[in-house]
Amino acid sequence: MKAFKAYDIRGVYNRDFNKDDVYRVGFFLPGLLGAKTILVGRDVRESSEEVFESLCRGITDAGADVHSIGLSTTPMVYFATAYLGYEGSVMITASHNPKQYNGLKISRAKALPVGAETGLKELEKMVIEDEVVLAEEKGTLTSIDVKHQYLEFLKGYAPDTSDLDLSVDCSNGMANLLIKDLIGEEPHYLYDTLDGTFPNHEPNPLEEENVEDLKAAVIANKSDLGIIFDGDADRVMFVDERGRYIQPDIITGVIASHFLKSEKGYILIDIRTSRSVSEYLERLGADVFTWKVGHSNAKAKMKELPAIFGGELAGHYYFRDFYNCDSGLLACLIVLQVAVALKKEGRQISDLIDDMVVYANSSELNFKIEDKEGAMAALKERYTTKETPTKVLDFDGYRIEFEDWWFNVRPSNTEPYLRLVVEARSDEMLEEKLAELKVILSTFE
Repeated sequence: MKAFKAYDIRGVYNRDFNKDDVYRVGFFLPGLLGAKTILVGRDVRESSEEVFESLCRGITDAGADVHSIGLSTTPMVYFATAYLGYEGSVMITASHNPKQYNGLKISRAKALPVGAETGLKELEKMVIEDEVVLAEEKGTLTSIDVKHQYLEFLKGYAPDTSDLDLSVDCSNGMANLLIKDLIGEEPHYLYDTLDGTFPNHEPNPLEEENVEDLKAAVIANKSDLGIIFDGDADRVMFVDERGRYIQPDIITGVIASHFLKSEKGYILIDIRTSRSVSEYLERLGADVFTWKVGHSNAKAKMKELPAIFGGELAGHYYFRDFYNCDSGLLACLIVLQVAVALKKEGRQISDLIDDMVVYANSSELNFKIEDKEGAMAALKERYTTKETPTKVLDFDGYRIEFEDWWFNVRPSNTEPYLRLVVEARSDEMLEEKLAELKVILSTFE
């Protein structure tokens, strides 16, 4: 099925999947997870109510019970799954995708993610091939409230922000459920109503066009910091007091610096992360570990190392003390702790970032290429046979490093795209190396 992806089930609702598919997912899910009760939360998209009804009907027809927490952020589902000891959970959301999308994020006990290699492929096979045989005794649907418990957990990280002027864009998404309980009514809020049609901009802050209103608000309000959440509040991104968008991997360095003040250990970064971040963290005494992109990869590696904290270029931030899961609100609160401490020193987040960033970075670029493997092989051959790299990482595509520059090229899991990140010691070198790489890739377009 087209909607089954590497990390979740997601697509345009009623095109890539429909309520009948969702019913079958629900029906076979208890067997896959070995779960007698499954926790379910949902976002505010227009199709989420129908998806919820079909999913719950499938689960209960299989003889398992559903505990519904209603409208929720994705991290609130993670929290309830682990904290309350559920054997499985589903968050109904398409995260940052446009309004016509929807999806299902599935977790096992302890909020461990179910990805392609940890159950999704098996579930897809069951959904397509297996027969629905109704249980002799139908399960029940019960509503429960976990919002208070989740808020109490988050409030343990919330600083006094009365000395900060903040502009906050909630993207009409699920952060609206909790943000004012955590940082109050005083910030300048944008799009702070729940609206699953996302009338103001798409709920994807990784695309800078969706951050333009926040940039303008920061300047107009003379704010110390701008904050923007995605649709399901598992991601957060920031704008500094000058109205500059902060690349999310740089925020990994900001948050990690907070934890490293009290404890040294592993910090997890993804293969696209700026060398500015890794070098900065190593100076602070961290053991920096580079790994694959994607929340299922990150959470497993966080547990294995074990790591104190981890971050990705896409704006996901993972916390050991949050069951190795990602939370946009928790990341926001830690960044606010850093901002409060800096303000007391007469400094801003931009000062910390300017100290950290010493390389010119292309950000992630997309190239539409069908022969992705051929294109990656050509780049590897060019830069490992005609030159001598200082390091080659060969998971999740290739990251090939030299003394003054590096690049990562990796394939999209779902689309005919290659994703490229290039970084160099200077703007001039970045332009030169990017031009070289584009010439090679152009022969595959």
